Amino acid sequence: MTAEINNYQLKKEIEELKKVKDAIILVHNYQPLEIQSIGDIIGDSLQLAQEAAKAKSSIILMCGVKFMAETAKLLSPQAKVLLSHIEAGCPMADMITAEELRDYKQQHPDIVTVCYVNSSIGVKAESYICCTSSNAVKIVQSIPEDRNILFVPDQNLGSYVAHSLKRKIDVWKGYCNVHHHFITMDDVNRVRHEYPGYKLLVHPECPPEIVEEADLVASTKGIADYVAANDYAIIGTEYGMYEQLQHRYPQKHLQPLSVNAICKNMKKGSLKDVYTVLRDEINEVTIEPEIAKKALKALNRMLEI
Repeated sequence: MTAEINNYQLKKEIEELKKVKDAIILVHNYQPLEIQSIGDIIGDSLQLAQEAAKAKSSIILMCGVKFMAETAKLLSPQAKVLLSHIEAGCPMADMITAEELRDYKQQHPDIVTVCYVNSSIGVKAESYICCTSSNAVKIVQSIPEDRNILFVPDQNLGSYVAHSLKRKIDVWKGYCNVHHHFITMDDVNRVRHEYPGYKLLVHPECPPEIVEEADLVASTKGIADYVAANDYAIIGTEYGMYEQLQHRYPQKHLQPLSVNAICKNMKKGSLKDVYTVLRDEINEVTIEPEIAKKALKALNRMLEI
């Protein structure tokens, strides 16, 4: 009961702080439900990027991981951008550095680099264009077929795009640890047996053998859109997405593909962290102007498409 009272009080305080400080709170789909409850916008990386681009608020508080806050700062440079937990990073983003990408480009000068937004600001700055899981196929489709493409850093999303377009794409050997290791074929076989008639919805960050078994491959927004219109589904992505959808649609028949698919970085924040960060305006994310200028070109190319 005490925790409930505290959370209620924290939510009231956060709402007051938002008004006083002219702040907007952007929350990723994988965040804990208590944090989603105070979000102004809840969505996937593309939705949050789009909202950041048109935000007029003085402060943007990103409840997600560092690369999302960096993207918000790039697209809304006039705002003070805060991150809900300073240690919320992305292991996949750390699987490639700007220096490694520069070296690769020097060895392959004709390559066009498509950069998944789950990457550092430095890697974005070295890339031609960015994409999200929502628009990756569309972005690659916009590149002339006679051009060689390097997709960084997610090998699974890159492989999915290559398969979808029947196109040769070089992929960096990065991956999301949650989707790559904690969603397995054993999980697929189990849910197919236990829940016949349910549609299997998976995120394209899953390995190719999982993707091949899916009834729908989609971003978290795509998964949410499907569930809004249908009643029986297996949610094959980070567990927080299942929690959100079951909370939103308690009458629907939903199951997680894997209860082990939990992103520890996405779960680092709490309501108290959000309150403290907004109250004290800490965990500010800044970007070096020259890097920002280059990275913004790659992001804007994505948003234009």
